Formats: sequence, C-alpha cells, structure tokens
Amino acid sequence: MHAHRPAVFAALLGLTRAASEIGDFWIQSHFCALVKGASDDHPVTYQDPVTEEKTTHGTADGRKACLQHCLTYTATQAIVAGAGARALGIRVHPAAAAAALAISFTTHYAADRRVPGKGLLERIATKIGKGGFYKLADFGMNGAFHLDSAWHHGWETVAAMVATTKATTR
Repeated sequence: MHAHRPAVFAALLGLTRAASEIGDFWIQSHFCALVKGASDDHPVTYQDPVTEEKTTHGTADGRKACLQHCLTYTATQAIVAGAGARALGIRVHPAAAAAALAISFTTHYAADRRVPGKGLLERIATKIGKGGFYKLADFGMNGAFHLDSAWHHGWETVAAMVATTKATTR
C-alpha cells in the first residue's frame, strides 16, 4: 500500500533528526571533533586524554578525521532511521534511502570541514552578511555551531523528502 507521504515524511524527518544528534554528539570521537577542520595552514594540536601525548595534525589528517566522522554519522542515521522506519511499518525504497544518505553524508562533510577562513559555512555566512554571527562565541552563543545546525537541519529535511520517494507502509 502506498504510504501517506506527509506522515511518512514527518516520521523519517524525526528519525533523521534524532540520529543526527546521536551521530554528532554521542558517536563522534573527541579526536574527530577537534581535528576535522585541521589544515596545513591551520594545524590542530590534539592531546590524547589518556596518555596526554600531544600530536599536531594538518590537512590530510583533517580530511581523514572529517571523513571518519561523516561515515559514523551517516551509519548512525542509516541504523536509527532504518530501525525506526521498520518499527513504524514504513518501507523505504533502497534507492531512495541510498540517495538520502548520500545527501546527508555529502552536505555534512562540506559543512564540517571548517578550515578557518576557507570552510564552506564560514564563506557562505560572510557572503550573506552573517560573518560576525558565525564568529560569535560570547554571551552564551556560538554562531558557527548554530549556523552549522541550521545547515544540517535543512539538508536533513531534503534527505527525508528524498527518502519518502516510493515509500510504502506495511
């Protein structure tokens, strides 16, 4: 039976949103969170919390850390949304699921490679007059974090719309 698309969309969007929070804040390693924006021009020094050993990381390590984070983030979305859809009796077409996960992975990587002065979100924010807000890190606010979240929420909505393509209910 064909699914009632608005209800399926709302369910998948909720599942995707929850999975995003889990993937970003519970699954992402401390190393990836710190190093994913590293570049040769803006290296990041990481101190291992157990050994207290300090290591310095540039572009290659930054890309690798961002890739690792985006892989675990997307896997978390696949698991949570897949299990949730199954529990709700929603059958997502495999091609639609793959396309939605590809959108999520790609846009997440693009946003999370936050090389200072060169990152996509910082460039967009600066271009549209939000550069000051992007750099805000005071008054209990972090502009980069909020703009990053808004970016992810927007793309998760697109991904959820794609995932509902040809969805059915049991």
